[in-house]
Amino acid sequence: MLQGFKEFIMRGNVIELAVGVVIGAAFTAVVTAFSDNLINPLIAALGGADFSGLGFNVVSGNDATFLDFGAVITAIINFLLIALVVYFAIVMPMNKIDEAQKRRKGIDPEAEEPTDVELLAEIRDLLQSPKTGTL
Repeated sequence: MLQGFKEFIMRGNVIELAVGVVIGAAFTAVVTAFSDNLINPLIAALGGADFSGLGFNVVSGNDATFLDFGAVITAIINFLLIALVVYFAIVMPMNKIDEAQKRRKGIDPEAEEPTDVELLAEIRDLLQSPKTGTL
């Protein structure tokens, strides 16, 4: 029972996932601080005198009815910043590593796979050619 658990934990993808979650949480804190302290004040500056940033109260004087568009814009900016960093820091380098490993194994990563029609035409041509003793 413990051996199976050990094998599960020692799989590369489980460890990579754990590292990704920890790094993602730490980076989310950095992006949130960036947005809260730099982006939010800029968004709030765009609002007029009667608005608190880019939002307004649906019912005047009732803070529970405040629609905060600035918070939505900030969440979108947070998402885009995190996605950008994850792509350039994790996805793109991993793709380069995968391509290098395929080249090392003799697989051309940019070579296109032949279509079914091309394969069938090649088989047809081989069957129609005179027999040379080898395939």
